[in-house]
Amino acid sequence: MNEPLITNDAVTLGILLVLLTLIFRTSQSAHPSWQKFYTYVPALLLCYIFPAAMNSLNIVSGETSVLYKVSTTYLLPAALVLLTSTADLRAILRLGNKALITFMAGTVGIILGAPIALLIVMWLLPGFREQAIANEYWKGLVTISGSWIGGSSSQLALKEIYGCSEPLFAIILVVDAVVSTTWTACLIYGAAYKDKIDGWLHADTSAIEEVKQRILAYKEEPDRPANLLDLSTILALGFGGGALAHGLAYWISTTLQPYKTSLATYGLDPFTSNFLWVVILSTSLGIGLSFTRLRKLGKLGTTDLATLFVYFLIMTIGMRLDLSNLGGNPGLFLVAVIWMLIHILVMLVTARIVRAPYFFVAVGSQANIGGVSTAPAVASIFHPALAPVGVLLAVLSHVLGTYGGLLTGWLMRLTF
Repeated sequence: MNEPLITNDAVTLGILLVLLTLIFRTSQSAHPSWQKFYTYVPALLLCYIFPAAMNSLNIVSGETSVLYKVSTTYLLPAALVLLTSTADLRAILRLGNKALITFMAGTVGIILGAPIALLIVMWLLPGFREQAIANEYWKGLVTISGSWIGGSSSQLALKEIYGCSEPLFAIILVVDAVVSTTWTACLIYGAAYKDKIDGWLHADTSAIEEVKQRILAYKEEPDRPANLLDLSTILALGFGGGALAHGLAYWISTTLQPYKTSLATYGLDPFTSNFLWVVILSTSLGIGLSFTRLRKLGKLGTTDLATLFVYFLIMTIGMRLDLSNLGGNPGLFLVAVIWMLIHILVMLVTARIVRAPYFFVAVGSQANIGGVSTAPAVASIFHPALAPVGVLLAVLSHVLGTYGGLLTGWLMRLTF
């Protein structure tokens, strides 16, 4: 293979950050054309495709660049610590039983829906079982569970934990984007018929009014610009937490390594992985810190910085893909569609049992599937004051993402 046009990682780093800024700027533009474009093409997908195109055209080389290793080793653990440390779990609990039960039903639907959907497609499509086993499709599908429960950071963490290949992950990203975006559009469309849906659910809509009034009565402290001390504290929290996770992960993984064969019998051999423990410990540390005063750093840009880390990591992953090897896979699309239908069915049945309104179904589902970027938008369609409900449930989804993904992966391995 010929040497790429750009071999200096410093130059590559600059190009990726410029591209990322352009994606952020256009995705947040108020221009109707850009808004329409990003309705159908998620910004996350562009962060993957542009670097992949650069690699495919031999402008850069994902194989020789060290940016991917730097991102997974340093940026991802720091992002997990920072994202989970801002979770206000007490405020989430105050949303009420109906909101939380409906949301958790959606999460359970994703976890259980994965192996069920895979089994159904293996039964429906001749030869798909052999194809799925040979290409280890479950390693790609488990990253969707991370995306649908916890967002991009959980998806990327699970990709590394289970060793999903770049070509398979590229297909999975397209499948994820198409299915999840279509469902988001359905949720928004359903908001226009919320009264009819609430009638079918026998919903008690007073729960929404109680949440709305509680939010309207809550006066949040105004944000202020972060100063030098704030920024250094945020970086120390993220990278210091990541350092602690790395140190403990090495000790735990080496201790469990002699038992890898025994653990593999029960599908638990990933727990001998150093990277898995880095992810678990980073997430758990962040959750613990969320109960301290450090959670208030979220008002100073902690979440934004962590999100930047995650998006840059996505770009370094894209840089390792050759688009010329990308192909479609109807079987994987069918798995994702059936999987989503199971998630929807579980949520609707649960909502009808507890008499939860369509609002909790829509926002709870989008908090799982879409995350902090779209859940508040869906919530605000019902009432602008309800947008924080989407934020809180999306944060809860992010906290559960890695753990839910690990459980999904374990269940999917049992299907073979």
